[in-house]
Amino acid sequence: MKLFKNVVLNLVIVIAFTSCNSKVRSKDLTEVTSEKNKQPNIIWLMAEDMSTDLEVYGMPDVKTPFLNKMANDGVRFNNAFVTNSICSPSRSAMMVGVHQLKSNTHNHRSNRDVPLDSQFKPFTKLLRDAGYTTILGHHGVMNKGRKIDVNFKHKAIGAWNGKDKFGLFDKHDTFNKEDEPFFAQIQLAVTHRGDWWDSIREQSTHPVNPETVTLPPYLADHPAIRLDWAKYLDQIEYMDNEVGMIFKELEEKNMADNTIVIFIGDNGRSNIRGKGYLQDTGLRIPFIVYYPKYFKVGQVRNEVVSATDITASIIDFAGIDVPSYMTGKPIFKPDFTREFTYGTRDLWDEINEKSRAVTSGDWAYIRNDMPEVPFDSHQVYLEFYRPAVHIMRKMYRDGMLNENQKPFFEPTKPIEELYNLKEDPHQLVNLATNKDYKDILEKLRNKTLEFDEKMTPVNNIYHPKDVPGKPFMEWFKKEHPQAYIDMQNGVEVGHKTYASAYKKSKK
Repeated sequence: MKLFKNVVLNLVIVIAFTSCNSKVRSKDLTEVTSEKNKQPNIIWLMAEDMSTDLEVYGMPDVKTPFLNKMANDGVRFNNAFVTNSICSPSRSAMMVGVHQLKSNTHNHRSNRDVPLDSQFKPFTKLLRDAGYTTILGHHGVMNKGRKIDVNFKHKAIGAWNGKDKFGLFDKHDTFNKEDEPFFAQIQLAVTHRGDWWDSIREQSTHPVNPETVTLPPYLADHPAIRLDWAKYLDQIEYMDNEVGMIFKELEEKNMADNTIVIFIGDNGRSNIRGKGYLQDTGLRIPFIVYYPKYFKVGQVRNEVVSATDITASIIDFAGIDVPSYMTGKPIFKPDFTREFTYGTRDLWDEINEKSRAVTSGDWAYIRNDMPEVPFDSHQVYLEFYRPAVHIMRKMYRDGMLNENQKPFFEPTKPIEELYNLKEDPHQLVNLATNKDYKDILEKLRNKTLEFDEKMTPVNNIYHPKDVPGKPFMEWFKKEHPQAYIDMQNGVEVGHKTYASAYKKSKK
């Protein structure tokens, strides 16, 4: 792993970020996009595997000064949701502006050899046709931030016609004056589970103290779980410094005044009830838009937003008419309204699944069509990357989990879940069987069925990627018994090393 130097950014960055804030005035976006010679640059920062775990969203124990600044001088959304809690379906929806179920891109890392249905286009194609230079990644962030991960035939760089040309971007890593107007999609990968978490913590001059972190009530209070949570917050602080670095570069290149910066997560945090699940921590994401030249600063907006709306908004920012096939809508249009978002969960590696969800921001409903598949499905990827699962699995067997912690480890899932998010933000009390909530249950159940129909896939092509799954885990237990014991005790032993060794053993 190659990390950029000087991760702890100094006061110069703070000053540069502050100077990005020219005199603030509020202006309708139609006025922005009508100025043909001043199409705004757009940077889309996508932090991987992160719920609303920022200081500005009230997350304790973490310091995110640059994102605080971005929010305080921008627009923060409290009710933004992805359409799938797993990276590739979520990213597929955002790349096209269409719910992944409708475009048949909903199964994780499937259909990579299948061209996107001809009625759809990647939004980067629309931007390029409008004169934008499209850029993937950044030279200064960890691993250069080039992840795409969409479930249709594509390549990173090159032309697109959807038939024999499948390029999504023009170039890699750098934005310069000659690229204007430009769109840059930059992945902030450090928050994704990876073998770098320990080294990032070791580099920190102020690592988060595991003894003082505040755990959500569905996690057991155990030293290994506290340490894992602290390491996650360390990654967020590193990522925040990367955001500051990018703002500093914009200022140095004299591009800050005409650049819209968007910050989101691609799906929820990689932990129990997060990534891969349709509870709030799997679907709700941070969403901040920074463009003080035209947006009134310090706004906090509570309307319900889908990730596909962010795609449609980018198209709108560029002065392009939003295609009718998009299921997203421009958020900053005066007539924007959305009552519900629709989330789905399907194949993830070796675990086949089918769950559907709607949220109104105040209420969340989940329908589990395969209740026989437990939440704790022993998915191999998660075995390597979720210490809390191993600790709490043993505690469950020993009868040591409380009523808030046990549901994740039960042998089956409930067929329906209903939560009052205002009164129960951690979704601890399932109201689906409570007769007092029969009317709201029926309303959200019917709304889910409406979305099921509306998002019917355009085809039924199904080409999933083969993953090692159970055979890999059996090999790991046999060949590395001590590492397996360490894993059961909550130690992240490192997935990449053993996965590589397993592949070599099969040659």
